[in-house]
Amino acid sequence: MSEGKKHLYLTRHKGQFFKPCPGTREYRCCDYHVLNTGMNCPIDCVYCILQAYLNNPWLSFYLNVDDLLAEIDTVLQDNPEKVYRIGTGEFTDSLAIDRLTALSRRLVTHIAKYENAMLELKTKSAVIENLKDLDYQGRTVIAWSLNSRPVLQKEEIRSATLEERLEAARQCAEWGYKLAFHFDPIIEHEGWEDGYEETIRKLYDSVPADKIVWISMGALRYLPKLKEIGIGRFPGSRMYFQEFVEGLDGKARYFRDNRVRLYKSIYGMLKKRAAERTCIYFCMESDEIWREVMGFAPEEQGGVPAMLDRAFFDSPR
Repeated sequence: MSEGKKHLYLTRHKGQFFKPCPGTREYRCCDYHVLNTGMNCPIDCVYCILQAYLNNPWLSFYLNVDDLLAEIDTVLQDNPEKVYRIGTGEFTDSLAIDRLTALSRRLVTHIAKYENAMLELKTKSAVIENLKDLDYQGRTVIAWSLNSRPVLQKEEIRSATLEERLEAARQCAEWGYKLAFHFDPIIEHEGWEDGYEETIRKLYDSVPADKIVWISMGALRYLPKLKEIGIGRFPGSRMYFQEFVEGLDGKARYFRDNRVRLYKSIYGMLKKRAAERTCIYFCMESDEIWREVMGFAPEEQGGVPAMLDRAFFDSPR
């Protein structure tokens, strides 16, 4: 894995580019659609699920972009009544190698033609140069994964710093883009409450609250076999040496009481500063957790997809 991140493998994708997010039925999913543009990324996160998922270690990029765009056209044109939230950050970082590929320019301008689609580019980098001066028609959201500073420094190797990510977000907001942020995975560590409070304060000091369309929260979870891989590759990390229980999806999770404690604290910090129309939601959590932390279940507000769609379409271009 470590060596593979130093090599860029250029190839053609022979399978399907555009698929629903592989969520699980046991937890609430946001009905995201994944656009597979490549595999792996140059950033090396201790918790990255791809370590246990990939069948080859190389950082890969698919060159047959015309085929990818044609597949998008077919799906969107055949289903004009359905709104698609599309993201490229499932199997790779959306922007980390964009200086080499310039893929963002093609995707952003292509999605701009459709009224029934929105594109989310999610990153831990600060690579935004290709986003400047694009005719995006308000259809693109630029998103950053955020965490407390100790997690950023110890568990997200070769990622942009907190300041670099927030400066990139500020610049994208100035260019007119809608923004999103993802606190996922939330990791319990010494001083976690102060760490997340600092990040949230810096976030809202950096970008206008009304530019943020959604913020997700998700506590650390992982496939059981990832623990052995993570400990082997990152012997200095203590992340896996905590108490976990097997969730309904077969992934290791913090005990429910621990998750609720983390969520309540961070949700409270976000609500103090968030704009009213910003959608704060959980990624892959149960109705019980939603009610305990936020006071409602998603279905009471039309479901997670409807909540996100409203947040997007209610925000100004």
